[in-house]
Amino acid sequence: MNDPTTDRTDPTDRALAALRYRTAVRDLEHIVRNIAARYIVQQVPLTWRLLHGIEAEALADLGFASRHDALMLGLFQRPSDLPYPETDEAVDFGMSTALPAVFAFAVSAYEDAARGAAQRAAENTTPKRARAWGD
Repeated sequence: MNDPTTDRTDPTDRALAALRYRTAVRDLEHIVRNIAARYIVQQVPLTWRLLHGIEAEALADLGFASRHDALMLGLFQRPSDLPYPETDEAVDFGMSTALPAVFAFAVSAYEDAARGAAQRAAENTTPKRARAWGD
């Protein structure tokens, strides 16, 4: 148990809390990537409005809410003092790396898909060596 007179917690408690947090992060990332994949497959560009929609859907996921306690869920809520546009303009964070978790996962999913598409396009445009019959 924690001693109320000190600010130290049991290393086992810290390790358990860290494990619970990592599990929740992986769970949320999986949920966000699955939601984003639906839009990526349809070639829907990532707009601010869509990003907010992905965030709302991910955080309202009943499976996620049932697997993690309210305190853990609260860690992934975007602070209300971090407003982002809710327009149909393309998402652009510039060089910022301080993103809410859901935003970061969705942007990462879109970036991964763009890299994969570029790689496939490059492979398709690579000239193939002409071979003679029988080679």
